[in-house]
Amino acid sequence: MTQPTNIPLAINAQDVERVYNLGSGQQVHALRGINLAVENGRFVALKGRSGSGKTTLLNCLGGLDQPSSGTIELFGLRLDEMNDRDLTQWRRKEVGFIFQSFGLLPTLSAYENVELMLRIARAPNRQRRERAMACLELVGIGKWADHRPYEMSGGQQQRVAIARALANRPKLILADEATGELDSETAREVLGLFQRIVREEQLTFLLASHDSLVDEYVDEVLLLKDGQIVGREVSGA
Repeated sequence: MTQPTNIPLAINAQDVERVYNLGSGQQVHALRGINLAVENGRFVALKGRSGSGKTTLLNCLGGLDQPSSGTIELFGLRLDEMNDRDLTQWRRKEVGFIFQSFGLLPTLSAYENVELMLRIARAPNRQRRERAMACLELVGIGKWADHRPYEMSGGQQQRVAIARALANRPKLILADEATGELDSETAREVLGLFQRIVREEQLTFLLASHDSLVDEYVDEVLLLKDGQIVGREVSGA
């Protein structure tokens, strides 16, 4: 998994540890010496049982949590060398997040949920409208733009969440159990959408999941156990 030296890896994590101190001398080692190199434009699944470290690793890669030791470099930028303000600005522009619970604001329409991300990024009015609608159309939910989450199925809500994650044209998308609330048929539709987005948008996508369906859609699977990467499977997707 190498690239020419003048092209940085999308993700380059070296010796990443994450230890949580619980008090009274108790510690939880969530990540134990993670080494991870991912080229740009790859669709990668992180698989493992609950407690294996999948979510913690995603949070560290997205700048939502900080490793106790080790380094994380994304597209040539060291996360530990950025202050909180720079990290927040970087995260808004470069990373899209998709969660199992969708995380949509219930009082806003599908369009407003997506457009909000562009508003936060201070995009011009016209650009916000065009980009929000383009993202909704990309995920096949354009005709539902004026509907609120409670008026949609779980699969439709997840598509809105995907459109929101794409709004600011991120280089990296991190998804945590993004198909966990979906039936198998809808999960296949969403995974196929993820696969197409990676190809069309030329972005890097990490999906934490325990769903066996993901193996059919991703480029490779990384197996986690007890905070360590214990295996790697290259997919034929």
